[in-house]
Amino acid sequence: MTFNNVVVVGGGTLGSQIAFMSAFHGKNTTIWGRSDGSLDRAKARVARWEEAVKKDIGATDQQVKDAEAHLHYTTDLKAALKGADLVVEALSEDPDVKNDFYKKFSDLADPDTVIVTNTSTLLPSEFADATGRPEKYLGYHFANSIWKNNTAEIMSQSKTSKDLPKEMEQFSREIGMVPILVNKEQPGYLLNSLLVPFLSDALVLWNNGVSDPETIDRAWMIGTGAPLGPFAIMDSIGMKTMYDITKMSTNPEVKKASEKFKTMIDQGKIGRESGKGFYTYPDPDFKKPEFLK
Repeated sequence: MTFNNVVVVGGGTLGSQIAFMSAFHGKNTTIWGRSDGSLDRAKARVARWEEAVKKDIGATDQQVKDAEAHLHYTTDLKAALKGADLVVEALSEDPDVKNDFYKKFSDLADPDTVIVTNTSTLLPSEFADATGRPEKYLGYHFANSIWKNNTAEIMSQSKTSKDLPKEMEQFSREIGMVPILVNKEQPGYLLNSLLVPFLSDALVLWNNGVSDPETIDRAWMIGTGAPLGPFAIMDSIGMKTMYDITKMSTNPEVKKASEKFKTMIDQGKIGRESGKGFYTYPDPDFKKPEFLK
């Protein structure tokens, strides 16, 4: 099956990236948001991705203009789902939010519509029955800045049809991704199974007063040659997602950090997107030559 009509549910950081790159590669794509305000924020994110693809992968103005022509926005869920080949659920890491959407999806979507979840840490099997079509449902996870960090992890659950992973592999290549097939359900897939413990350990060091975020990042960057430290990575992920992840942690030290993230969110420090998180953007300290000296 070829997926030409794509709906992305949620226009947050990754949702807007998935939608933009689908449109960039010629898919008729719609972002659904709960309100006009959420769509305005999605449009602002897409404007940033347009500049990023020009800088990072040499996209032309015409390619960006063509992508804009393929990208649509709506708050009308029934209209968005009508005729959809593929729906990518990219809502927050909150089981109640996802289940509420899946119930609406089950009632409104065409029988043949495939649905996948971009959840970072939850298992697709938790929601398969709620979709009303567990055989047409799997996990589909991306790294941030998907035009250059272009992995698409494909993870089935026990009721997924055997053909769907192959179809998603084809779709991934069509939108410029490298498909990564995960053989067994695993919270966090491959990438986040490695990344989340790394970030969690950095949070524990900070919570316990072992060191501050800048020094922890400096130690990692100098010691490994990595371009970013854990707290700079958290700024890219965003404090809202970090809050959702940490508040569900079984590690009490990590769970404690969720309150720090909530405080930052209340102060408007939601990360790179707002211009302020652990660092201040667009010129964060970790980009300055003296940071590593």
